[in-house]
Amino acid sequence: MTSAPHPEHDSEELCPAGTELYERALREGHVTAEAAHAAPCLVDLGLLHPAVDDFHRLAPVAPAVALHRLLRTSGERIARERRREEQLAKSFEPLMSVEGHRAEADATPTLRLLSGKEQINKAITEALSDASRELLTIQPRSALPRERVAAAYAVAIRRDQTLLDRGGRIRTLYQHTLRHSPTTAAYHEQLKGDIEARALDEITDRLIIVDRDLAFIPADGNGGLALEIRHPAIVGYLATTFDRLWRLATPVFPQAAPQPSCDGITPRQRAIAALLVEGHTDAVIADRLGMNIRTARVHIAKLAATLGSQSRAQLGYLIGRSGILDRER
Repeated sequence: MTSAPHPEHDSEELCPAGTELYERALREGHVTAEAAHAAPCLVDLGLLHPAVDDFHRLAPVAPAVALHRLLRTSGERIARERRREEQLAKSFEPLMSVEGHRAEADATPTLRLLSGKEQINKAITEALSDASRELLTIQPRSALPRERVAAAYAVAIRRDQTLLDRGGRIRTLYQHTLRHSPTTAAYHEQLKGDIEARALDEITDRLIIVDRDLAFIPADGNGGLALEIRHPAIVGYLATTFDRLWRLATPVFPQAAPQPSCDGITPRQRAIAALLVEGHTDAVIADRLGMNIRTARVHIAKLAATLGSQSRAQLGYLIGRSGILDRER
């Protein structure tokens, strides 16, 4: 029967098998070389050595002698490490004062998780208090009660006006369902300065970019967590995404561009048609376009009536045959 493999352990530790064999060697005066195979750590630590009169036996070293030698070896290693620490400190000492401002800037985390609406709003307010150039925001439809949305806009009006007063500009992307919202209209009417807004049928989740230096994005689905981003590459990517969506969007403020119907199909119905042919349910369509499901179903019914559809399957066929999705919006 083969013995169990010797367990790995620190080079200066005695495993249970080694302790037992060493005790046996001390009691009996020796052990066989074959027995020592079960605890090779004893030879590595110098606790056993070949007997002078018989190389097939291993004699134990006195514990006091072994301990003194091991402590001396450990002390020498510690001394080497301390000398190495001193050398590293000496090498880095003249570098510690180089580009001190850069080191201080590097101490600022590039990503920070904000928890709770109070902390999130405080971070956004502090960022805007230092802003001087530009605020870019994407504002999807909110699931919050109307009173809380109105309160949030009231805070935003006071906060954003300070940026406009410093000569900054504000650009906001909405979903089309928000373009005629009373709260949205009140926000734009009360602010004075360089402010523009555009709308798309579908937009990303909420996004705030300040001076193209830092950004805020949601970190969960209920608005209780947000991510503050200061990494230049990530913020630059988000700003570029905003710019490209902005070019595709329809102006709504200060001058609203008309959204003409085509053959009786409104732009909203055309957006719904695109999602219908992809096979989405009414609930998904409503969520994607920022409207409640009842409104979505009203638009679907009007679209079906315009195209003369009698069923959901026929509606998809008629949408494809009509060519309304091939026309430029």
